[in-house]
This record gives sequence, C-alpha cells and structure tokens, in this order.
Amino acid sequence: MKAVAPVLAFALLAAGSSLAENPPNVAAVRNDGVRWFNSDDVPTYKIGEDGTVDWPTFSGFRRYHAECHVCHGPDGEGSTYAPALKKSALALNYYDFVGVVAGGRQKVNAAANQVMPSFGTNRNVMCYLDDIYTYLRARGTDAIPRGRPAKKEAKSDAYTAAEKSCMEG
Repeated sequence: MKAVAPVLAFALLAAGSSLAENPPNVAAVRNDGVRWFNSDDVPTYKIGEDGTVDWPTFSGFRRYHAECHVCHGPDGEGSTYAPALKKSALALNYYDFVGVVAGGRQKVNAAANQVMPSFGTNRNVMCYLDDIYTYLRARGTDAIPRGRPAKKEAKSDAYTAAEKSCMEG
C-alpha cells in the first residue's frame, strides 16, 4: 500500500526546483479500489457534494493528528515550532514530498536551524503517507475546513487489506 505523510514546510518551500502545478491538479479521475488518483496518477482526495470525505483522506486527518500535528500544528496550520504544511503539500510535487518524509531533511546554518526527521522506518507514517498527503492537499485547497471531517465514506475491504499488508509487511 502506498502511504501518505507529513512533511516539514520549510523543506517543501525550499525546494523551488520541485514546485508542483499551479493550480494544483486535485481532480479525482480514477479509483483503484483503495484510493483516488488525479490525471497524473498521483493520490488525491474526493469530497462529495454533501461534504463526505473519501476514507483515505479521513485516514490522513487521523494519521496527521497522531504523528505530525505535535510539531506542525493542528489541521496543517503550523506552529511556533514548525511551519504549516497545508500549503506546502501543494508547493512540492508528490515524489519530493515522499522523499522528504522518508529521508528527512536538515537546513542548519547561521540563519536557520530546521530539522525534519526521517520517518522512513515508521510504519504509522509510511503506511499512511498517501493518506496524509491527500489530507494536507485537501486542507491546502480549502476543500475541507479545520477540524475532524463531519462525514466520511466507509472503509473499504480493499483499503483494509492494503493497510494490513503494509503494517504487517
């Protein structure tokens, strides 16, 4: 199962050569039974007209708040300790986002002391990296408001199987 993850905004914004599309390509065009993908075959969110959030994006909300919000603040809004991620997930392309989360990044010099630890061996992050990514992009495009999404799709059997495979992997 591909995962979704948190990432340090400074790392995202500092990667100017890796800037993603503008406006962001977030339209859901394909579902593999586990999650939605955009036309670039990158994980994305799908929000129903009534505000129902797809399960992986809801899972991303849960995982972000379990693993990322301690540094990056609730709802991807940032904190005094670490930058906001909701816009950063739009500024960095998906593959660079995954690389920063998996490998970490350091920017330490006379003007900055920013460190994003590696989460590459943390299954609670890596198994849900795609989920966290889609949640942050939904927040960054204001597709969902702050707080716990009020409505969510049911967790599919395919998602459950992929989750189990990754966590036991």
